[in-house]
Amino acid sequence: MAPEALPDPVDTGRVLALLRAGDIDGAIEAGLMQSGPEDDPGLAEDDLMLLQTARARLHSAWAARERHRARADRLARIAAERDARRARPATAASKPPLPPAAASALARARAKASAKP
Repeated sequence: MAPEALPDPVDTGRVLALLRAGDIDGAIEAGLMQSGPEDDPGLAEDDLMLLQTARARLHSAWAARERHRARADRLARIAAERDARRARPATAASKPPLPPAAASALARARAKASAKP
C-alpha cells in the first residue's frame, strides 16, 4: 500500500509577498487557503492580520459566488416551470376526439341524414 502524499508546505513568506504586491491569484496558487496562520507561530502581528483578512475576504467572495450560482439555477428552474405551465394549456385547448360510442352514433346519424331524399 502506497503512503498518502502529504501536501507541500506553504511558503508563508511568498504568500505574504504576493499579497503585498496585490497578486491575489498568485497568493492563492502559492497556498493562501491551504494552511492557517496559526501553522506559522513566528508570524508578526501585521502579517497574521494580512493573512487572516485575505482569507476572510476570499471565503466571503467564494460564498457570494456560490449564492449567485444557486440563485441563477433557482431562477432558471422557476422560469422553466413557468414556461412548462404556459405551454400545457395550449395543448389541452385542442378539441379532444369523441368517445367511440359517440363517434359511432354520430356516424349513424350522418348516414341516416344522407340516405333521406
